[in-house]
Amino acid sequence: MSETVHNRIALLRAEQGVTRRELADALGVHYQTIGYLERGEYSPSLHLALRIARFFDLPVEVVFSIEPFPRISDQARTG
Repeated sequence: MSETVHNRIALLRAEQGVTRRELADALGVHYQTIGYLERGEYSPSLHLALRIARFFDLPVEVVFSIEPFPRISDQARTG
């Protein structure tokens, strides 16, 4: 079983016009950490995941998942 944690951080940042550095500064982490998270090279601690979800004002399960998120283009075809 894979222990990959999938996330929507890059999408949420783009929607809200937030840079990696701005998000990192708000969370108190290095900006490269945000890149590692977005690329799936690093799984966040529970505490960091909750802080990221709070930053975007979303439930943690909207930002993170143990299953890959469906692509938006796929959802548009089925909707």
